Amino acid sequence: TKTYIAGDWDHDRSAVQKLYEWNRDDNLGLTFHDAHEITQARDSSLNCSIKQSLAKRLDQSKTFVLIVGEKTNKLTAGSCKHCSSYDSYHGTCHRKKEISLKSYIDFECDKAVRDKLNVIVLYRGEFCNRNTCPESVRYIGYHIPMIKRIDGVRYWNYEQIKSALDRSNR
Repeated sequence: TKTYIAGDWDHDRSAVQKLYEWNRDDNLGLTFHDAHEITQARDSSLNCSIKQSLAKRLDQSKTFVLIVGEKTNKLTAGSCKHCSSYDSYHGTCHRKKEISLKSYIDFECDKAVRDKLNVIVLYRGEFCNRNTCPESVRYIGYHIPMIKRIDGVRYWNYEQIKSALDRSNR
């Protein structure tokens, strides 16, 4: 019954941190159990080892939350082609591991769909631009903008996000 949060930690960190901030605030009523507390992989690990760690967390999850920003659909981190063990000439791994050219984000999205997790896609802005969303979750689950505008002022869209998480964690 864990909630797995995925996103572009380099460019959308503030949106990810906002979810964790709401989760820590007992007065808000938004609660989820973070899947990232289960197991950790170091950044110095091989991409395939990190994906194994991500898979373990996803296996314990009921809900998959993806935060989509401008660069999410263009990420390549996690692809074997970025690993020193990858032989690009032969398309093989020097360590005899399976080759995957998917980014971490694509791996997480594909596994969430394959495992039939409840999917919530949060767009880092006022609109849901599905063209910026990874294809495997583009038309699955709840799609919600993280920002709303009231009388010309931008606010976090807390109520709608909380409602989606509540529905998904039932």
